[in-house]
Amino acid sequence: MPPLPQRILVAGTSGAGKTTLAGRVSAVLGLPYTELDSLFHGPGWTPRPEFEEDVRAVAAQEAWVSEWQYAVVRPLLLERAEVLVWLDLPVPVVLWQVLCRTLYRRWRRVELWNGNIEPPLWTVLTADDHILRWAWKTRYKNRGLDEYLAAQAPHVRVVRLRSRREVDRWVTELAEQADLSSR
Repeated sequence: MPPLPQRILVAGTSGAGKTTLAGRVSAVLGLPYTELDSLFHGPGWTPRPEFEEDVRAVAAQEAWVSEWQYAVVRPLLLERAEVLVWLDLPVPVVLWQVLCRTLYRRWRRVELWNGNIEPPLWTVLTADDHILRWAWKTRYKNRGLDEYLAAQAPHVRVVRLRSRREVDRWVTELAEQADLSSR
């Protein structure tokens, strides 16, 4: 049985479920999880100047789970990652997930990071960076990711999941492997 990975990235477009899956993997394996959005977004949605330094500290740890996002820090994480789980879900599924998440967060006024909440829904019409518009614009950004990773990070094992069922099956298998290795 191969050893369980200790440094895991979760990739996918906005709304694919990166944060949710990273949290599940963290819980199953007992690894620390760092949400990159919490390091990036300061109060008022302003980027935190310490972001790169904070990510560098996370990447230097022996064990972690995080999302693979923010181009400026992707190489730092990828260099040390052992596994990258790619959520390659169908576009309609992802757009539905991001819509439901956004509506829920806005309606419930869920605090996200450093006091930030989702902006009013009408801003989807005016703000180019509104999460719903962003999800639509970037829905195909990971095309060719497997080839990129093969060239840039051949040491990283890629797990490509194309449905929620595959995600659940993979997490179950990971939990079973973790259980077997703890005996």
